[in-house]
Amino acid sequence: MNAALQPLEAQFEALTPAWLEAVVRVESSAYEYPWTQSNFTDSLASGYQAQLLTAGTPPQAELLGYFVAMKGVDEVHLLNITVAPAYQRQGWAPVMLEALVIWARGQGAHWLWLEVRVGNARAKAVYERFGFSQVGMRRNYYPAGADAREDALVMSLAL
Repeated sequence: MNAALQPLEAQFEALTPAWLEAVVRVESSAYEYPWTQSNFTDSLASGYQAQLLTAGTPPQAELLGYFVAMKGVDEVHLLNITVAPAYQRQGWAPVMLEALVIWARGQGAHWLWLEVRVGNARAKAVYERFGFSQVGMRRNYYPAGADAREDALVMSLAL
């Protein structure tokens, strides 16, 4: 695995069932409470925007990250954005956010929404640097251990 890739080597492609095993592996390595394969399968079946960021050419392509977003009437809700642990802190999250913004604007969206764990300082910092603002809180939104829950900050970005 080459964790020092140059940005020009990366490309976006649609998340397809052929990638699900790799995506679930990354998801499981990145989060204590990961999405399941069913979460991704259901998102694809629902027609959500699901994009991969890869580097290299198949079948040796590396999965750098992915996002899943749901389009509403005049907004887009980011449901999941993940950078593979080996590629974190290299600027890939803003690249994926920019791609999502371009797609959302093309869909006529005026707002981009997301939730983030209150304890996820790194992700909050990425979103704030990108221009998101905190607009609310969802109490007990995320699982956080045996019978525990963690609040989520609701953030939005005007498009």
